[in-house]
Amino acid sequence: MRLKTKLVLAITGLVFAVVVLFSWMWLSQMLQQHIQESWFFTDSQAHEVLLEVQTALDTGLSQRHFDPRDPAAVEAAVADTLRQDPGLNLQLTAIENYSPTVLDIAIVDTHGRALVTAPDATLEGQVLPHRPDYGALLHRSLIRTLRIVFGPPRVYDVTRGLDLDNRPFLNVRIGINTTFLRNAFHPWLVESLTFIGVAMIISIVVAAFVANLALHPIGQISRRLDALAAVEAVAEDSVRRDIPRAAEPPDVAEAASAPEPRGGDEVAQVSGKIDRLGQRIRNVEEVFSALRENLDQILSNLQDGVMLFTRDARAVLVSSSVERFLNIGRERIFGAEVREIFDRGTRLGRTVRDAFEGGMSIVQEEVTTETGRRVEVSLDFIHDAHSADRHSLGALLTLHDLESVREIESELEVSRRMASIGRLTAGVGHEVKNPINAIVVHLELLRNKVQAGDDAMRHLDVIQNEIRRLDRVVQTLVDFSRPVELQMRDQDLRGIVSRVLMLASADFQTRGIEVESQAPAWPVVSRVDADLVEQAVLNIVLNGAQAMASGGVLSVRLSEDTRWASILVRDQGEGIPEEIRPRIFDLYFTTKKEGSGIGLAMTWRIVQLHHGQIDVESKAGNGTTFVLRLPLISAGSGQRVVTEAAEGVVPGEWADRAGETQPERSGP
Repeated sequence: MRLKTKLVLAITGLVFAVVVLFSWMWLSQMLQQHIQESWFFTDSQAHEVLLEVQTALDTGLSQRHFDPRDPAAVEAAVADTLRQDPGLNLQLTAIENYSPTVLDIAIVDTHGRALVTAPDATLEGQVLPHRPDYGALLHRSLIRTLRIVFGPPRVYDVTRGLDLDNRPFLNVRIGINTTFLRNAFHPWLVESLTFIGVAMIISIVVAAFVANLALHPIGQISRRLDALAAVEAVAEDSVRRDIPRAAEPPDVAEAASAPEPRGGDEVAQVSGKIDRLGQRIRNVEEVFSALRENLDQILSNLQDGVMLFTRDARAVLVSSSVERFLNIGRERIFGAEVREIFDRGTRLGRTVRDAFEGGMSIVQEEVTTETGRRVEVSLDFIHDAHSADRHSLGALLTLHDLESVREIESELEVSRRMASIGRLTAGVGHEVKNPINAIVVHLELLRNKVQAGDDAMRHLDVIQNEIRRLDRVVQTLVDFSRPVELQMRDQDLRGIVSRVLMLASADFQTRGIEVESQAPAWPVVSRVDADLVEQAVLNIVLNGAQAMASGGVLSVRLSEDTRWASILVRDQGEGIPEEIRPRIFDLYFTTKKEGSGIGLAMTWRIVQLHHGQIDVESKAGNGTTFVLRLPLISAGSGQRVVTEAAEGVVPGEWADRAGETQPERSGP
């Protein structure tokens, strides 16, 4: 069987099932409605009879003489009154004659003995058999109701009672025969079934026609797919002429050699053609995905910002370095227009907007931003050489950071100098340690020859101590100049500063120093060696604590701007005299009695290794302020996500901030 035929039959069968379901529900509701109407009508007749019985008893018993204490006399008087009452008998006859479903009517006492019966008066005085309640049919299912109505004849009762002194006295029973019900329901039931049958036939015909009509466009789709496949086959053949058969990917060769579906089933043909086109599209997507991955990798490694725009000035290609220049995430730049990306309120934005609006290229124009950064801008418009008017296809914008070039050149110069100093220091250390070792050996020999207690022994001890100190100095110099292997990772600087304050807390308590800390509520992320930066900040913090001999407040503040993360440490000590301030970062320079002169020099070296800056402000008697600046991973003041800062979890007061910055004080 053809697939198209199967689809038509499936749709037709589904429509038929829906029509049958709704027809069944409608028939069930209609039958229940008719039974309910019949019950309500019969129930109202029972109430009318009961009212007429009560009226007959009120007027008839008052005219009869009987002993009210004798139940038999009372029952006989009631029976005679009801049988002789003309109004009651007339009403019973009318109900029995004109109601299409009523079989009989009986007025019985509490024991079921008939007092009055119609139409068969011979049953009076007899105990009538029990019959099921007609109201039970109201809650039957359609199948059971149909079985009862159209099955063997059965009689149901609608019963209403009369109470006397709040006790049951008489009951009115109206019998309904199912045969009469069948005769009453038969006309509308035939009409309903006829309507349902016609509806089913019409629905089947309409469903078959609509299904066939809906599947008719498949032929047109098949022809268009043939035309598209022919165009692609021409292009594929031209490519295969240049590509060896063995070099083709397996899936391409398999798609090319796939047989055409045969037969008259249009659905199967279209399905096969769509499968082949889908395979070709997947092959093209794989090629473009590989090209895109390579392009993204190239753009991610570029230091310059590169942006490619379409002819309607929308960004379709953006390198990751653009974020450093514009302080905007790449996801906001993609698909945006030039006027949405560049703000005329900035110099860089004004330059780019003017060039786009005027259609003028920019050749390495230097722009100084509001933050003092020097950026070299180049804008090239791409034109269609094959068109007569050479209309623009798009534009390529390049942003080159001159400050980064200058910083890199400065860092290279510092690295060359440090390497030269390292080589010189290593050579000097090696040349100095050899004589020191020889002096130590001969000094020990001389000590053995000098007698104990001799005054020369004291001079020998002094010489030995000084030689040991000189050896330590040389070893420290060699260690300081030795190359350091950095373990660079993305770190939240809040965690580093927090750990430094925790390490120095014991020293703060000993010296009676209060710490005032301040940090942003969002992560401040920089790519650093956490251990080295932690050591650098700890050196500054301990120097500030040691500068306050009588206690005080040590302020530590972490902040950021568009390029730098700044760690400010301010003490309330005596300050650094102006004449020695330029020498505080020199190796071995110190003004402390027990100082080694290595801490600040090591701090300066760590900051230089991270391409950062360190500034000092100090006034005699007003304390000293150190500011360490480290480059941010990406420029911007928004809330960035820490990518690899698992160990940078910020404790306590550094992590649970609600505002931009909130000071917090802690003391001994």
